[in-house]
Amino acid sequence: MAIKAALIFNNNGTPRLTQWYQQLEVKVQMDLLKEIYRLVSVRPDNICNFLEGSALLGGQDTKIIYRHYATLYFCFVVDSSESELGILDLIQVFVESLDRIFTNVCELDLIFRPNEALQVLGEVISGGLVLETNINEIVLATDIKKGSLSSINK
Repeated sequence: MAIKAALIFNNNGTPRLTQWYQQLEVKVQMDLLKEIYRLVSVRPDNICNFLEGSALLGGQDTKIIYRHYATLYFCFVVDSSESELGILDLIQVFVESLDRIFTNVCELDLIFRPNEALQVLGEVISGGLVLETNINEIVLATDIKKGSLSSINK
C-alpha cells in the first residue's frame, strides 16, 4: 500500500477530513493525528514539505507530505515507495478539484459538506492507490454521483 492516510487539519490542529487506508485502532489514529499536526505546524512555509515519519508513524518507511493553504493543512501519509513530488502534485489536484466542487474551498465546506469532500477524495484515491489525476474527470464523476448531471445518465 502506498498511501496510508489523507488528512486535512485547520491551523489549530482540528481534523476536518480524515481518510485512513490502513486498519488502525481509534486511539492510534488520534495519536497519529496529534503527532502529524505537531510535526507540520511548527515548520515555516518556505521549507521542504516532506517529513520522515516518527517511530509512531512507522519510522523511515513512512513519509508525511503536506501543503499549507490558507487555514488548512493537507497531509498525506505515504510509504517510502511513493514519490514526494508526485504526492505534492496529487495534493494540488485534490485541492483544485475541491475548489471547483465548492467554488473556492474553505474550512466551512469541509465542516458542513464532508461527504462531498470525501467523495472527491474517493475519486482521486481508493484503497491507498491513486485512481485519477485529471481534475475535469474528478469533478465530472463527483457531479454525476451527486446527481447534478443526471441528464448524462439518460
